[in-house]
Amino acid sequence: MFQTFDSAGDPAVGKPRVALLRQWLAANGLDGFIVPRADEHQGEYVADRSARLKWLTGFSGSAGVAIVLRDRAFIFVDGRYTLQVRHEVDLDIFSIESLVDNPPAAWLKDNLGKGARLGFDPWLHTISEVKALQASADKTGTILVPLDRNPIDAIWKDQPEAPVAPVELHPIAFAGELAKDKLARLAAAIGKDGATHAVLTDPSSIAWAFNIRGGDVPHTPLALGFAVLAADGSHQLFMDKRKFSRQVAAYLTQLADLHEPGEFEAAIVALAKGGAKIALDPVLAADKLRMLVEDNGGTVIAAADPARIPRATKNQAEINGSRAAHRRDGAAIAKLLCWLDRQKPGTLDEIDVVTKLEQSRRQTGEETQMPLRDVSFDTISGAGPNGAIMHYRVSRATNRKLRDGELFLLDSGGQYQDGTTDITRTVPIGKPTEEMRERFTLVLKGMIGISTLRFPQGTRGSEIDAVARVALWKHGCDFAHGTGHGVGSYLAVHEGPQRIARTGTEKLLEGMMLSNEPGYYKEGSYGIRIENLILVTPAAQIEGGDLAVHGFETLTLAPIDKRMVRTDLLTRDELHWLDAYHARVLAEIGPMVDGETLAWLEKATAPLPHDAKI
Repeated sequence: MFQTFDSAGDPAVGKPRVALLRQWLAANGLDGFIVPRADEHQGEYVADRSARLKWLTGFSGSAGVAIVLRDRAFIFVDGRYTLQVRHEVDLDIFSIESLVDNPPAAWLKDNLGKGARLGFDPWLHTISEVKALQASADKTGTILVPLDRNPIDAIWKDQPEAPVAPVELHPIAFAGELAKDKLARLAAAIGKDGATHAVLTDPSSIAWAFNIRGGDVPHTPLALGFAVLAADGSHQLFMDKRKFSRQVAAYLTQLADLHEPGEFEAAIVALAKGGAKIALDPVLAADKLRMLVEDNGGTVIAAADPARIPRATKNQAEINGSRAAHRRDGAAIAKLLCWLDRQKPGTLDEIDVVTKLEQSRRQTGEETQMPLRDVSFDTISGAGPNGAIMHYRVSRATNRKLRDGELFLLDSGGQYQDGTTDITRTVPIGKPTEEMRERFTLVLKGMIGISTLRFPQGTRGSEIDAVARVALWKHGCDFAHGTGHGVGSYLAVHEGPQRIARTGTEKLLEGMMLSNEPGYYKEGSYGIRIENLILVTPAAQIEGGDLAVHGFETLTLAPIDKRMVRTDLLTRDELHWLDAYHARVLAEIGPMVDGETLAWLEKATAPLPHDAKI
């Protein structure tokens, strides 16, 4: 199994570990310390060694921050984790704050006074984050203290070692472009930014640029390390050489000078002393890098990671690979849903479904000679009220039966060498209530709205996010997460900078892959989410129109449960879209299944009666 079911988070760890941290703070003359979820690379997934927030607090979510003071402690989470944090953190120790409405920089102004000394690890905070914290500290007289050693590392006696998973080459058939050509493109971009060098701190960018993949963090094929790219083509890669086979080392030596991670700081210092102009992405690069450059006479050029947009705009090989991966994945989902439909309510639990789904993905991968390499994230398998926890992670302690009259939310994905998948389907266990069907249909209307949208060149995700919410808003409902995130190509299932959300400021460009996943969550009762992955299509003229517009191609191929659809709430166009989508699902994955699954699929994709009045 790629997924384990150990306890997601243990609130009992907080009290003794916070006490240890407070002892350390007192001994070192500090009034508080900030503990982010991040590692040195600011990625969503962190290696066990870097799971400092979880170790200290018990919170296992992918976004959060703790601030521990001498007599108080706080944990900041966003809307996805407001329920989860209550189960995983000792609320006698930690007060919950909103990471969105009252982030640490804003919180600091009201909670720390003149002369208070707040420590932070500059490797774990971006340049932008520290700038915001410093602005607040200046207003209150708080003293921000960058530390040379993280105090969590000092008190965490059995902290795991850094990972050294093998690096593998990503074949050109899937990458679609040689690494030397990618690096040449990036070198040219660095020069245009007025820099002599750029530091790649995001392992996804390194993986993309060098056409390599690794296994240092859960569910995302990344090799942790740093790269320094030069406008003149003299690149350096800093990565533990124990990860390299002879073949990989020989390949990488042709692209860059190879160094151990321990040499990275000295290399940055040497470049800075030589007068280098070093591009750092303010939202990705650790503030420690800014300090190393500026303290040694170099110049920091604030510029976006040069690999982010090229990585996000998929080439034809990556697009073709994703389409193939989604056909296989759709077949695996169909097998799972067919099997689930045959089970009696109350006989399965959440872990049973996760286990069966992974088996289905593995089997389908073996049959098509494209093995499942991993799941793309821990499957969200939420029955009844657990489905209302947006990023619920089933454990043996929380595992729940799929009971009659409830909804079951299944959000999962696969990592295949030719593509990364992410799909959510919500199904009824037994007969759903009319309220459930109504809310499901409102969510579906939002998903179809995004799927069928046409939009001008230069449109940003923030400008279309409301399309997914309009039907819910009209009924006084909403959901507390973005509508869609970017998706990598056999890389991170949550990839920036593209997204469909109120905070989605990046232009949506041809070749970008995103999720389309509106939802509705009724605390203590049920959750609904319908998710497909979509691809931004080339801008094209519409007959009679004045300008070229983009659209979306739906990549995900799996039935949407018709038992949950209120056809009277759909327009004729929405019904036609749903019928056409189901016809495509049957045409593309029908040949990949047989027997019971094919019979089930034919029924699940049959046209709906057209009761729409509009």
